[in-house]
Amino acid sequence: MQMKIRRFDKDIPLPEYKTSGAVAMDLALREGATIPPHQVVRLPLNVAIKPPVGHFIMLAARSSLYKRGLTMRNGVGIFDEDYAGNDDEYQIILYNFTDNPVAVERGDRVVQIVVIPYAKVNITEVDTMELPNRGGIGSTGI
Repeated sequence: MQMKIRRFDKDIPLPEYKTSGAVAMDLALREGATIPPHQVVRLPLNVAIKPPVGHFIMLAARSSLYKRGLTMRNGVGIFDEDYAGNDDEYQIILYNFTDNPVAVERGDRVVQIVVIPYAKVNITEVDTMELPNRGGIGSTGI
């Protein structure tokens, strides 16, 4: 399956699978920044992507991001199939949860993308649901 990617800075490598079993590709920052304590910053990720038809891109933090004192402010990012214009550069919103400034550099790999198929549904509104109630969040665990 092919996917079109536009790089804004050709000196930063294209995303790639790092191992044969990897399901995600890392994205690198196009710009560095110092993120003040308990603040957010939005940074460009150097790519515009046109996913294959019937797919979307999910953006998720790399598992090592927390070691730097950072997290994605919005948890995950969802990039629709039609968010694929020439200037639709992917961006990340990073939150510094520490009491100290945290620096990130141009080229740092901080997030990853997964290409995921999707299905669209038609909605039918009902007055009652057919299944019994389960008891709320965590109802099957302790």
